Amino acid sequence: MSPKKTQKEIDRQDQIIAEARRNQELREKTYRERALKIFPAICARCGREFIGKRLRELTVHHKDHNHDNNPPDGSNWELLCIYCHDNEHSRYLDAEWYEPATPGAEQEPTSTYKPFAGLEALLKDKK
Repeated sequence: MSPKKTQKEIDRQDQIIAEARRNQELREKTYRERALKIFPAICARCGREFIGKRLRELTVHHKDHNHDNNPPDGSNWELLCIYCHDNEHSRYLDAEWYEPATPGAEQEPTSTYKPFAGLEALLKDKK
């Protein structure tokens, strides 16, 4: 049984969420506007051009994946369409699963089962 939240707690929670969203929107707006002034409205991956209402489909990607690293020259940004941006983050997450923990380190085999390990002995017994 969970304790019921009071109206005061709910209001406080709503206030925190609203403030967090507002801060995120302000942060995004500032570097997004700067990026759109610096770079042409073209996806850096697929090369599609975005104008008018479709400009909202163009996103700012942080190359080092640190959303707080926003240099004034835009060296950490690239403009990507929503599809390429999603693909970039998916590849980044997939790489965490498939790459070794340290560069140059040997990876252990994913399976230790050796289906033909005793085959030679079985074939010798038949002769």
